[in-house]
This record gives sequence, structure tokens and C-alpha cells, in this order.
Amino acid sequence: MFGFQIVFWLSVALVLYAYAGYPLLLLALSRIRSRRVRKEPVEPRVSFIITAHNEQSRIREKLENTLQLAYPRDKLEIIVASDCSTDGTDAIVRSHASHGILLVRSPERQGKESAQNRALGNASGEIVVFSDVATSLEPLAVRRLVENFADPSVGCVSSADRVIGANGDAGGEGAYVRYEMFLRSLESSVNSLVGLSGSCFAARRTACDPWREDLQSDFNTVLNSIRHGFRGVSDPQVVGCYRDLASDRQEFSRKVRTIVRGITVLMNNLPLLNPFRYGMFAWQLFSHKLCRWLVPLWLILAFVSNILLATADGLYAILLITQIAFYASGALVLFSIDLPRLSLLKIPAYFLSTNLAIAAAWVKYFRGERFAVWQPSAR
Repeated sequence: MFGFQIVFWLSVALVLYAYAGYPLLLLALSRIRSRRVRKEPVEPRVSFIITAHNEQSRIREKLENTLQLAYPRDKLEIIVASDCSTDGTDAIVRSHASHGILLVRSPERQGKESAQNRALGNASGEIVVFSDVATSLEPLAVRRLVENFADPSVGCVSSADRVIGANGDAGGEGAYVRYEMFLRSLESSVNSLVGLSGSCFAARRTACDPWREDLQSDFNTVLNSIRHGFRGVSDPQVVGCYRDLASDRQEFSRKVRTIVRGITVLMNNLPLLNPFRYGMFAWQLFSHKLCRWLVPLWLILAFVSNILLATADGLYAILLITQIAFYASGALVLFSIDLPRLSLLKIPAYFLSTNLAIAAAWVKYFRGERFAVWQPSAR
């Protein structure tokens, strides 16, 4: 039984570390170590790349939002990377050509990163900003993003995400976003971000090299930055707003796709986990990504070992009942149509949903699925 006890408590400890221990260690480090970004009002040439596939219902609003950016027009080029759109997206973009907006169309649908790479081939900016169609930015967004690059240590900058729910409330995704934004602020202050916001991020042109069309660009750009001797930072003054997903099923599918793509990036960059070469960032990469993505394994081991221990000790029987109650309450929210979604039950529901998505992502990854071609989510 002693062996099962070790498995149980070690599994519980790893779950707690992934979600709470790592942020708490970063918080403690931030008290003694601070890497402030030395911002200055600079105006380098910027290429603003919008990636789109069949976005005719939203592309006009995105273009109008982009044209309102408060940055010198002679230093800002706007490029729409159309991944072989088959609806009216390209026609709408061409109708804005008089405003200096360039359409770069992929003749075949090859995926988001492929379309971005094609746009990069037509871009002249030393700083490149990538943004999704669904993301709305404030007028000062680009100016605030590029101020970070006055610091020579910065290779890429992430915006802060803000989810707009149908009723103005945060919802499950919104609560998770707030947690991630808190974690990003800690990582940025202590050393470097581990991941960028896919909805809007900026990078030095050199940090985009090499550009991998088969790897998730927001994650891979941070890793490129680390290899080039830069770091990634978050700017809370740059907020990208987007609507919550239209359905829980869409949200779950999006999570699975995103995690599969993230796992693919990590598996292609395993040398970055070497602490002797990459120091603190190796620990961050392990803690934020790999340890988080292994939580479903720890949960399974904790549950199975708890079952085996429950008949021998009253404490473990109580812990097993607690686990069952936690998962059952989350499942009731996830799989019941009529049950009111009480705020208290959102925590186990979102925890369960997230880790089911991670488990599904590992299955798909080992089956060889990579999701290079993406389908924009309806919001």
C-alpha cells in the first residue's frame, strides 16, 4: 500500500504544482527578481498581418478597426493573408485597396502559418504584428506594442486577452483567460513569456526566423526569440477583445486543436527544456506547458490509486468521495442542458472540460493528427 500512497500524493502534488505551485513560485521570484521592459516612444516600420479564411461576415469590421490604429500611415502596412478563402472575403479586402491594404492570397488552403509566411514574404516592416479577424484592438495598440521593442532584450510582445460574453459576464473561458493573463504578467516580470496570445502578438522580424509553416506561430515565435537571445513579454496596456465562443462544443473542439498544435511545437523543441543551456526558461517551459499538459495523467493515477487505498484507510475513503463529488458536479454542468450553471460549479466544470480536452489532444497527437489547416470559430 505504501507504493500506492506515493503514487497518490505525488500525483496530487504535481496537479497542484501545475495550477498553483508554479504561479506561487513566480510570485515569490518577482519579489527578488524583476526584468522591467524599458519602453520608449519609437516608430519603426510595422507590418500588420491579418490572417483570414472565409471571414466575409467579419472582415470589413476588422479592416475598419485596423484603419483606426493611431500609427503613422507611412510606417504601417496592412496585409490580409487569405488562406484560399472561397467566399466574399477577398473581394471585401480588395475594395479597401485605396486605403493601402494589401491582399496576399494563398492559391491553395495550406493553413494559418502558411498564409502568414506568404504575407511575411511581402512584408517590409522590421516589426511584424499578427492579428486574428475576430480580435478588436484599441487605437493605440500598435504604438504601445512597438514601444516594448526599444528594449533590446525583447523579441516578441503579447497582447492581453479580454473575452466579451453574450451577457457581459466572464464565463468559463473568461475566467481561464484572467488566470492566464495573471500568469503571463508574472512570467514577463521574472524572465520571459512561454506563449503569446494567438489573437494578437508582435515580433521582431529576426524572431520570425525560421518560420515553420507546420508549427503554431504564437508559441513557436517565443521559442525562436529565446534561441535568438531575446525574451517574450506581455503588455497589459494592449488589449485584444473577442467574443466568447458560440457553444461549449465549439470551445471544446478549439481547445483540443490548440493543445494538439502546442504539443507539436513542444515536441519539435525539446532541447529548450535543457536548463544547463536555457536556464530559467527551461523550467518555465516545463512548468507552464509540459507539466500542465500532463495533468490528466496525474489525475488518472491519483484516482486509481485512491480507489485502491480507500478500503484500507478512512482518510483515503473521504478523499475518494471528495474526488467523485468534484468530478460529478463538473459533469452535471457540462452534460446537462437544463441545469442552471451556478457560479460555484463553473470551477469543476471548466477544470474537467480542460483536462478532457488535454487528454483528447494527446490521443489525437499520437494518432498523427496535427490540425495545420484551421477553421475560424464562430463567435
